[in-house]
Amino acid sequence: MKFFFLLALSIIIFSQSAFSQTNGSIAGKVIDKSTQKPLFNVNIALEGTNKATMADTNGIFKISGITLRTYNIIFTSIGYKTETLYNIAINAGNENYVTIELEPTTSALTEVVFKSNKRTVVAATLETPLSVQRLTTEEIKANPGGNFDISKVIQSLPGVGGGVGGGGYRNDIIIRGGGPGENVFYLDGIEVPVINHFQTQGSSGGPQGILNVSFIEDVKLNSSAFDARYDNALSSVFQFKQKNGNPNNFQGNIRLSASELATTFEGPLSKNKKTTFLASARRSYLQLLFSLIDLPIRPNYWDFQTKITHQIDKKTTLSFIGIGAIDEFEFAEIKSASPEKLYIINSNPFIFQNTYTSGFTLKRLINNGFLNVAVSRNWFNNDIKQYEDNKLQLPSQRILSVNSTEAENKLRVDVNKTYNGWKIAYGGMLQLAEYDNNTYTVLRKEIKDSKGATIQPNVSINFQSPLNNFLKYGAFLQVGKRLFDNRLGVSGGLRADMNSFTTDGNNPLKTLSPRISLSYVLANEWTANASIGSYYKIAPYTILGFADNNNNLLNKNSKYLKSDHYVTGIEYLPNDGLRFTLEGFYKKYNNVPVSVRNGISLANLGSDFNVLGNEAVITNGKGNTYGFEVFAQKKLTDQFFGLLSYTFYRSKYSGANNVLIPSSWDNEQLLSVTLGYKFKRNWELGLKFRYQGGAPYTPYNESESRINYLSQGQGIFDFTKLNTLRLGGYNGSDIRIDKKWNFKKTTIDLFLDVNNWYAAKSVAVPTYTFKRTADNNAFATTDGSLIKADGSNAIPTLLKNDEAQFTPTIGFIVEF
Repeated sequence: MKFFFLLALSIIIFSQSAFSQTNGSIAGKVIDKSTQKPLFNVNIALEGTNKATMADTNGIFKISGITLRTYNIIFTSIGYKTETLYNIAINAGNENYVTIELEPTTSALTEVVFKSNKRTVVAATLETPLSVQRLTTEEIKANPGGNFDISKVIQSLPGVGGGVGGGGYRNDIIIRGGGPGENVFYLDGIEVPVINHFQTQGSSGGPQGILNVSFIEDVKLNSSAFDARYDNALSSVFQFKQKNGNPNNFQGNIRLSASELATTFEGPLSKNKKTTFLASARRSYLQLLFSLIDLPIRPNYWDFQTKITHQIDKKTTLSFIGIGAIDEFEFAEIKSASPEKLYIINSNPFIFQNTYTSGFTLKRLINNGFLNVAVSRNWFNNDIKQYEDNKLQLPSQRILSVNSTEAENKLRVDVNKTYNGWKIAYGGMLQLAEYDNNTYTVLRKEIKDSKGATIQPNVSINFQSPLNNFLKYGAFLQVGKRLFDNRLGVSGGLRADMNSFTTDGNNPLKTLSPRISLSYVLANEWTANASIGSYYKIAPYTILGFADNNNNLLNKNSKYLKSDHYVTGIEYLPNDGLRFTLEGFYKKYNNVPVSVRNGISLANLGSDFNVLGNEAVITNGKGNTYGFEVFAQKKLTDQFFGLLSYTFYRSKYSGANNVLIPSSWDNEQLLSVTLGYKFKRNWELGLKFRYQGGAPYTPYNESESRINYLSQGQGIFDFTKLNTLRLGGYNGSDIRIDKKWNFKKTTIDLFLDVNNWYAAKSVAVPTYTFKRTADNNAFATTDGSLIKADGSNAIPTLLKNDEAQFTPTIGFIVEF
């Protein structure tokens, strides 16, 4: 790493004057949003310059000889709404290749209505007029503290929480108080169930995202008013739009930082430019970093991503996408022992995971619209193990062993048409689900007192899931139109999902999910929006495939989790680069899984490195979340850009007693401010501040914790007092500084990204343990003798979990 860093500095210092480059280019394609047909005679202009061009008959354009800096690019065409791409950096190393969709105007509009509906700064659509946000690739790359991780970057948006503590290292995406497993992710129309390394099976989240930001053209987040084409969405739908490989040049980039090395390549695969590719690989160096700072954990991962696009003819495009990851989480010897480090070793499992998603998408232009066909397969293997002593790893001391595989083979078809201003979409999906789970878990080890009497019997789970392959299928219809001189937008949808396994799975009336959205232009620059909808999600495979020790499936009666959304809001667009929104929301949950063993709602779980749902449940829990959001977005129109979001909300769920209590995600307040400024000579500065209110947590059961600590490696929570305590709030700030140099055909970006630069403490749940001797070689005892198996002579203590995670990252990106 030092070699690469010094090499970059040498190139910068000694070669700048000899090889500096003064111009670059941008290219791309313009298409009709409704029909996906190429648009010609579209004017493409660089704002503030005389640089402009027109798209040809295939919608292709290119502008060369551009002075190297950041631009806003404006697309205008008669009969279409103006679209602006903000904050596009023109460098010498890589040529930007973009695909732009222009939305047609439906009629001759008044000046006021036309201006209010240009929507160049927002991502709102007829189907989803509110609760939608959009980030471009430049905003993701430059986000302070984001470390090129999309899952972290989106925490700048309204309603998005970052897990219980707020300043932690996990990507648990909490949307408007819903659980981390309520989100779905689509990559170019293909669902990707796993987007994080070291994923929590049955839920979501992990310490590091998998998706390569160099592939992403933009990200759209819908936190309500979901299009009916998306199944299993309760809290959000993420749509990741990948760019196409550059058909003009072979190019790429290399990114090196303190924690990883990533490479990306793209270019044409055929002389006629009809076939292009993107390919990347990334290698983690976290294990080296943690070794230097003497942490006992050793996370290690690889990930890979590719996209190949082929233009079969003028009406048909075939694409292939692939994404995969290899994860290993182990432990190593530490140089300096401490109670905190020793606790980490035995309280966490060994993790070995492999995952991939691959598939083909076919887009075919038809009369008045287009057809999408997607065929894909996703696969996830999770192998975790834990021992009473993770250093020795004795088979006789095994307390956890899970080897589980999930796979889905999917076919999705949707037809999208426009008739006289009516937008109509319909289609369906068919999936073959495969699941295997071999689990051994010691919930309570047999404990005997000094006289040999059993004071706690053994309680364990040992099964191999007999769940056979089963089908999931569904269909949808979405219809919308703008009325009254385009002032009123109305969109309605209907969806039903079924499966061949659960008791009521083949009854479409059980999951019939209507939704309607309204949007009305009140006056120049002001729009009112509202939506009501019902949404369903099938239980995760960890619940469906759970069996008792006789291999009998226990959760076949599980119902689809249901969430009803009620949302209303106001949007104010004073100009094309500035947006303000105010929204209020209420979500009501039914059929929430509740643990038979401890009586708590599973909606409170899913933010650790274990498995969620690998137990018997009843699906009769309830819940609700409600609140309001304020959002301001300033796109880069000169040298400054920024985001401000504030959310107040409450989140409550019931357990077996049907009493609503604050959930583990009930942080109450979220505040995020992100600012960026582009200076002359390619210097950039980014600053982010974030506040998250304290989350509820559960105290430990003193007697059970004492008896079981030596075998479990951690304390036992008292779920009769679920979430009766509350953590303190978290505040922190990140800063990022970039400096770019452009050479003949290369760009070097040197960056410093400091997470939590003023070292604010992130308060998490304290950890239960036994007091250790001064040299940390053994547990201290009340009688000075060896610690007893039942912990009766131990000295229980709580370790504070409030360390400041100050993380500076220095690195560089070379574009060529």
